[in-house]
Amino acid sequence: MAKSNRYQALISKIFFDRYQAGISSFEFERTALEDGAEALGIKLPKNLGDVIYSVRFRTSLPDDILATQPPGMEWIIEGAGRAAYRFKLVRVNRVVPRADLVRVSIPDATPEIIRAYALDDEQALLAIVRYNRLIDTFLGLTTYSLQNHLRTTVKGIGQIEIDELYIGLDKRGCHYVIPVQAKGGKDQIGIVQTTQDIRFVEQKFPGLSCRAIAAQFMEDQVIALFELTLEDDEIRVVEERHYRLVPARDLDRDAIKTYR
Repeated sequence: MAKSNRYQALISKIFFDRYQAGISSFEFERTALEDGAEALGIKLPKNLGDVIYSVRFRTSLPDDILATQPPGMEWIIEGAGRAAYRFKLVRVNRVVPRADLVRVSIPDATPEIIRAYALDDEQALLAIVRYNRLIDTFLGLTTYSLQNHLRTTVKGIGQIEIDELYIGLDKRGCHYVIPVQAKGGKDQIGIVQTTQDIRFVEQKFPGLSCRAIAAQFMEDQVIALFELTLEDDEIRVVEERHYRLVPARDLDRDAIKTYR
C-alpha cells in the first residue's frame, strides 16, 4: 500500500474507533497508530509523527471523515500534550491571498545561488523572505532571524515546529517575537499552525508582543504576507500585503511615487 494510503487508513481507523455522532472533540495518543496498524495488517511507518504531520499540514483528511463534518465546520487535529492529539470541530476558516490587492514591486536581492539550490518551496520561500528583508518592510520593524525549523514543545499542545522565528525591534526600543509560517502555492494557511505559533510565544516569551506572520508563494514572483491573530478560535487577518520581486532595472518609478 502506498504511504499516503496507509496514512489515510490509519487516521480513519483511529477516528471511527472513537467518534460518536454529535460530539465535537475527542483525544487519542500516538500509540493508537500502533494499535491501528496491527488491526489493519498495515506495516507501521518508522516515523509515527510523520503520519500525524502529513494529515495536519500536507494532505486532507480521508473522505469518510470529511463526510461527518456539519455544514460550515471541519475537523482539525491539534496537539493535546506529549504524544497526544485531539480531533476537534472548528468553523471552516481559511486564509487565502486576495486577488484584488495591489502588488508592490521590490528589488530582488535573492542570491542566484540560493534559487539554484533551494530544495523545496518552503525552504526557498523562507530564504527569499529573509534575503529581501520582507518582514522588516511588512511590519515596519528591524528584525533578526533567530532560528528556523525550530522544534520545541508547548504546554497543552506537545511538540511543534516553527518554520522560522524572528526577533523585532521598533523605533521606541520595544521588542517583538515574530513566528513565520511558510506555505507553497497550493498549501493553505490554517488555524492549527497559527495557534501553536502564538501559544509558543505566549509561553516562552511572556510579556513580549507576538506578531504572527504567514508567507505564501503566488504566481509571477509574488509573495503574499499576512499578519494573523486569533479571535474566538478563528484566524483573523490583521494586515495583508503582496510583494513582487523584480530586477532593479524593471522598477516602475511612477509606481514608486504612487506608493507614497
